[in-house]
Amino acid sequence: MTNTVLELLRRGNTEAPALTAPGRAGLSYGGLRDFVRRIHRQLAARDIGPGDRVAIVLPNGPEMASSFLAVASGLSAAPLNPAYTEAEYAFYLSDLKPKLVMVDAGSDNPVRAAAAQLGMDVAEIKVEENAPAGVFSLWEEEADCLPPGPDHEALVLHTSGTTSRPKVVPLSQANLFASANNVSGTLALTEDDHCLNIMPLFHIHGLIAVVLASVNAGASICCTPGFNALRFFGWAAEEKPSWYSAVPTMHQAILQRAERNPEAVAAMALRFVRSSSASLPPAVFKLLHETFRCPVIEAYGMTEATHQMASNPLPPGEQKPGFVGRAAGPEIRILDAEGALLGTGEEGEVCIRGANVTAGYENNPSANASSFTNGWFRTGDQGYLDADGYLKITGRIKEIINRGGEKISPLEVDDVLLEHPAVRQAVTFGMPHKALGEEVAAAVVLAEGATVAAGELQAFAAQTLAAYKVPRKIVVLDEIPKGATGKIQRIGLARQLNLGEPA
Repeated sequence: MTNTVLELLRRGNTEAPALTAPGRAGLSYGGLRDFVRRIHRQLAARDIGPGDRVAIVLPNGPEMASSFLAVASGLSAAPLNPAYTEAEYAFYLSDLKPKLVMVDAGSDNPVRAAAAQLGMDVAEIKVEENAPAGVFSLWEEEADCLPPGPDHEALVLHTSGTTSRPKVVPLSQANLFASANNVSGTLALTEDDHCLNIMPLFHIHGLIAVVLASVNAGASICCTPGFNALRFFGWAAEEKPSWYSAVPTMHQAILQRAERNPEAVAAMALRFVRSSSASLPPAVFKLLHETFRCPVIEAYGMTEATHQMASNPLPPGEQKPGFVGRAAGPEIRILDAEGALLGTGEEGEVCIRGANVTAGYENNPSANASSFTNGWFRTGDQGYLDADGYLKITGRIKEIINRGGEKISPLEVDDVLLEHPAVRQAVTFGMPHKALGEEVAAAVVLAEGATVAAGELQAFAAQTLAAYKVPRKIVVLDEIPKGATGKIQRIGLARQLNLGEPA
């Protein structure tokens, strides 16, 4: 056995369903393996093989999932957001230097112009009429190909780059193999499980936690066109999923629709609901549990760890609201700024070590020097481990608000505001202040039909929070700005909303 993605693809029973999509015929594991072999041979005919990068620019759906599986199992997949501008594509392509860019047939995506400027080849995927979900071809030529080894690169992504130039994160075949096993083991996935995927498949969460973890277990994935709260319950009625995974903002939108679809909710038989990529407020955890009548499994992941680092366990293990669970793959330690180990309940930087952790950023020695301490990767997140080994994330170190020397965790303030019945979403952030450096601010989205004054929310928060933690400015928005994956970006939000005193 080799620790590669190709090995994971061998696990599903030949006749068992692998990929489905609304309104499409499904693809079995036998059909998926045949498809993957053909794509490997087609790429080999153009001298593209193990270690070479192929950029994938496709909309969410079965072809996005199958192209990831085909490329990551034989070469290195570089999935890119199909909503990027030509300038953004030019940056990412010049950084990644792929041998090929894959696009939809007839696509006018600006990646074509960016690739042409850089002299890169572009291939359109060809989907035959009535083809099973995920099956396509690139061209007719085929050639013999070699399988990759565990150390070959399988996936390459950029960090989000909210505070600096995005960093290139290469992930090996062994990294993906380890992480897929970690997630499927945590969730006890079997071939009977069917996941409704609503996560974007250019992001580590959907690629690993949904697609690759399911493949590892021989389970099936419904590949939707992407997140759409209005269509969620229709898809669920058609597909009868046993679980889904999402970021908190998606869960909140689904819960809002659930209020109008009680029959659809009652018909669902989810084994669990999973949440990751951002902190799940305890109030949302509680509402998810009450609505879907199943365990809510909050997990903690990041690109550099090939997604999962910690997770709340399934029953009979305890799911602790506000905690991201116990170590679920890599080792976890809390270290201080000098790299010394901290004890139970002591707050410091979350650091990890394990088979799923990247060996380092590409062509970035300064970032590697600051991110690794004695073999431990420094996540940039602040938190502590409780007596049961559950991890509490108290904030992103760069997002901690420094109000005249007082350090405030935005997550703590979010959780308090979300306890108010009128508040549907909340995000706390630092805004510039001439005397203090930063002041606490918050943006909220209200529940449908609700009205509440900013002063009332401040008074509510003051019942729980110390005075210096209470937001001095609260703005009510119809929608909080989000990144491409549905995550809220705290850094830069004050500037976006034109808040704060100029320094």
